[in-house]
Formats: sequence, structure tokens, C-alpha cells
Amino acid sequence: MDDTQRLRYSRHLLLDDWSEHTQERLLASHALVIGAGGLGAPALMYLASSGVGHLTVVDPDVVELSNLQRQVLHTTDRVGQTKVASAQAGVAALNPELRFTPMAQAADAALLDALLPGVDVVLDGTDRFDTRQMINQACVRHGKPLVSASAIRMDAQLAVFDARQSDSPCYACVFPPDAPPPEERCATLGVFAPLVGAIGVMQAGQAIRLLAGLSEGTPLHGRLLMLDGRTWETHSVRVRKSPHCPVCGPVKRLEP
Repeated sequence: MDDTQRLRYSRHLLLDDWSEHTQERLLASHALVIGAGGLGAPALMYLASSGVGHLTVVDPDVVELSNLQRQVLHTTDRVGQTKVASAQAGVAALNPELRFTPMAQAADAALLDALLPGVDVVLDGTDRFDTRQMINQACVRHGKPLVSASAIRMDAQLAVFDARQSDSPCYACVFPPDAPPPEERCATLGVFAPLVGAIGVMQAGQAIRLLAGLSEGTPLHGRLLMLDGRTWETHSVRVRKSPHCPVCGPVKRLEP
């Protein structure tokens, strides 16, 4: 680290469990963020400001005026731009020393198989059940930790699924692929803007702890955290690895 970096990250370096080595590890890390919307936008701001060295962002959409209520990385003058181009501009304004790879396309199994060997953590900010299942399958195949978040109306949830740990459940252990819930999207049901920001920032916080090597003892290992935007109360439930899971169980039946 040079002196400019020491100044930029000085408030991290003052933490008892954060050394220059910790910050250098973060600077050398690579995060894949799938979705640059309500969750991905605030998550990207903190990944960038904290010094995650390489950010790859996948999103096929363009910025729309209705996005700006909650997607805080985008701005009015970028309406009509691709979200990844807008995110790149926003991240560069925050921290120009980072590497940013924009991919203005939808994630599919082939793309994930190409990207995941080179990344250290995946943040899922998508809003479709089938896409979440596909991302989870890819993370299990490649042994990559997945930080999954969602928000709708006044409720949000967050979990870490770490395929590197033999006792860790995966997304499909908690939400079986053959039992999809009714589709709920904020475009039709609405979502409380500060709630999305809060859970997106928490998603970034979990990813940063993993990347910096501070994941030991994280309360979200094996737990699903839920946040109520009406009262700002949180509670969590224990989730366990399912021996019958078709993705990470002994007999894996789902393929890309």
C-alpha cells in the first residue's frame, strides 16, 4: 500500500482486527455482482469505497426514471444508459483506482461458468427465483461463496451460502428448486427504498468480511436474516444443509 491508500482506508486500518495485510487482501480481491439495481447499487458503493480491487458487474438493463427511488448509484442524467455503464461511472467517482468490468447482458450458466473461476465471492442482487437457483448452482459447482439478498414491499432477507465449507447449506437447501414461491417483483408490488439500501449495504458488509478474511464467526453462517422495514427489527432462523438437496447433497441431480 502507498501513502494515498493508507489515507483513503485509514478508518479501516484503525480497527483492531484490520491490518494493512487485511486491506491489501481486499485490494487484491475480485467480487462478481449480479444485478446493478436496488440491491447491487448500494452494495457496489460500499464494495468500491472499501477497496475491493476488481468488480465485475452483470446486468442487461438500462437505467429508468422509476429506478432512482432506490438505486442510489444511478443518477437522473444517466437515464437511458446501461446500468453497468452507469455503475462504472458511479464507482469511478468513488474510487478511481479500482478495476471495473461491465457486462451488459443477462447471466446464464455459460457466462457464470466462464466468470466464477476468477472471482472470490458472488453477490446475487437479482429478483427472479429461477435466476437465483442458477447462480446458486454455479457457486456450488465452482466452490464460491454466495451472498444472497432480496427485498420486496417492507421485508428483506440476507444469507451467506459458502460452498467452501462442508457443513454450509446452499440456496436450494432453504428454497427448494421444485417449490417456487409466487413471483413477487417490486415493479408490481413496490418496495420501501431505505429497506433496499439497508439490506444491500449489509450484503456488501458480508462480502467484504469474506474477502478480507474476517468471516470467522460471522453470524450469517448457517442463518437466514430477516429485516422488517416497518419496525427495523431483525431476526434470524437457523438453516441447515439438506441431505436431500438436488444441488449440494450427496446425489446432485441438477446440471446447468
